[in-house]
Amino acid sequence: MSPIKLYHFPVSGPSRGALLAVRAIGVPVEIKIVDLFKKEQLQDNFLKINPQHCVPTLDDGGFVIWESRAIACYLADKYGKDDQLYPKDLKKRAVVDQRLFFDASSLYVKIRAICFPILFLGETEIKQSQKDDLNNTLGFLDQFLSQSKWVAGDNFTIADTSIYSSLSSILAVGWDISAFTNIQRWVKDCATLPGYEENEEGAKKFGEAVKKNLKS
Repeated sequence: MSPIKLYHFPVSGPSRGALLAVRAIGVPVEIKIVDLFKKEQLQDNFLKINPQHCVPTLDDGGFVIWESRAIACYLADKYGKDDQLYPKDLKKRAVVDQRLFFDASSLYVKIRAICFPILFLGETEIKQSQKDDLNNTLGFLDQFLSQSKWVAGDNFTIADTSIYSSLSSILAVGWDISAFTNIQRWVKDCATLPGYEENEEGAKKFGEAVKKNLKS
């Protein structure tokens, strides 16, 4: 079996989320770096693969799909050794899906709203309303983690790989999570995730890129 190809940018939280899922599933992967800072996603050869020109993008033997959570679901279903990462039981799967959608529609959105203007639009500070908005969302995550060890149950799933990749980006910027004891405990547990160190390297680069544009 030829390895899947993952078009990846380590600085990108969603891209790291897809790679964390790949590592957890244990499927062989060929990583193709697409540097968003150099606008490599706009090159013709990548646009032919993905006209939406975003990472991560997966190529599995000619089947191409993008969006990190869709990639994680697909890979877990196709290549997972069992169904722990993405349960087949409808109720358990629904909880994993809810957490994935929470990340996609709320948590990551709030983090991006803070960091994108600093990285690309010349903003130099984080507004108080943005801090309050993200901390309110982290309160929901803390609540999820008061009910179970991992975000969607008693073992880690692709919901954890997705949410941790998002959260690790803002933690690398220096976000204070001292008010969220369950998140603090879970973040320590996430050090056991396959690919954790790889994720931290990308998150660190993200954090450095944001911090250098912030007012000291």
